[in-house]
Amino acid sequence: MQGIDAYIAVGVFVAAYAMIVAERVHRAVVALTGAAVVVFTGVLTQERAVAAIDFNTIGLLVGMMIIVAVTRRSGVFEFLAVFAARLARGEPWKILVALAVVTAVLSAFLDNVTAVFLVVPVTLAITRTLQLRPLPFLVAEIMASNIGGTATLIGDPPNIMISGPAGLGFVDFIVNLAPVAAAVFVVTVPLLVLIFRRRLVADPELQAAILKMRPQDYLHDRPLLYKSLTVLGLTIIGFILHQFVHLPPASIALGGAAILLLVTGSEPEDVLRDIEWGTIFFFAGLFVLVGALEETGVIRLVAQLTLDLTGGEVVATGLLILWVAALASTIVDNIPFVAAMIPLLQEVGRLGGVADLEPLWWSLALGACLGGNGSLVGAAANVVVAGLAEKHGYPIRFVRYLAVGFPLMLLSIVISTGYLLVFTFR
Repeated sequence: MQGIDAYIAVGVFVAAYAMIVAERVHRAVVALTGAAVVVFTGVLTQERAVAAIDFNTIGLLVGMMIIVAVTRRSGVFEFLAVFAARLARGEPWKILVALAVVTAVLSAFLDNVTAVFLVVPVTLAITRTLQLRPLPFLVAEIMASNIGGTATLIGDPPNIMISGPAGLGFVDFIVNLAPVAAAVFVVTVPLLVLIFRRRLVADPELQAAILKMRPQDYLHDRPLLYKSLTVLGLTIIGFILHQFVHLPPASIALGGAAILLLVTGSEPEDVLRDIEWGTIFFFAGLFVLVGALEETGVIRLVAQLTLDLTGGEVVATGLLILWVAALASTIVDNIPFVAAMIPLLQEVGRLGGVADLEPLWWSLALGACLGGNGSLVGAAANVVVAGLAEKHGYPIRFVRYLAVGFPLMLLSIVISTGYLLVFTFR
């Protein structure tokens, strides 16, 4: 390690981590302040700090946020949620399953934070109509968002972050992660219904009120709907083909966003106000903090310790990464954890002479994405749902969620362990 610079880099990173977990200061402010400190102290030059920021992650997030911001104005996402509730015939347990499915699908093909932003307000309206406490439905949506987001490159921020350095494409994620994500979903949702079964009972007259809700009433702008879904569909096709046309995901997402703004005539100022700029700047600052750890040799030291612990054996290393990522993502947000792990895995490959790191990337993705279900602070989607619930007068208690989420998270990691041993580490 490089002496005092390494201690500064570690100290700033640990302090930032602690402040992010404490949630007393907005995480974007924490990350940017930490980035400023490592530049002002000379740990990184400005040029090295800018180079540490992964544009593919930033560009992909901004592009998809623009597409979703325009598309949501058509009302299509509310339409899907109400349609699912009507399809369930107003029966609470069926509604929970239906909304979990909608959340998982939206999480896979948009992103999980956006998915819960869209589904939770409709969920609260439905539970008010049924005069039910929304906790079971919100817990199901948190878990479904992280499980669904695990399945694709664009579904969960950790996957977006991993894709560039790992050189993995949209199809790679679907082929390698969608099957295990589907298996975890199929196991998790029935268990949630079983856990909350006593709370999923409503008056038949109130159930009839759900059937009177008209999904079509939520479609505000059909021309916008058709244009948005067309561009969204083409963008997803672009993601599927990007490995063959040699275009990075960020370029496809930003290109799709530009085309959608053009064909819909949307005012850029209005759309850009809907972008979660706090998330974007959080990522930028975080990349600089991790860049400082890499520049000063801290990442290399930790990688060597990992190799010493596992003997460089791929299966042992992969399973260690899976379980450490899952447990760490329960304690802290999975995004900063993955940001620190990416260069670590790259260094493990160099030091250990591991030619094929792909199994280790899948271990990290599964551990971080599914581990986010372990607690309310495990993933950004969890925090968003908790915030929306509290805003509407239904706070989710940390310990109450932990009692349900942590055991189910552990079960999902056990399933992932079996999947990796059978299908990945061969």
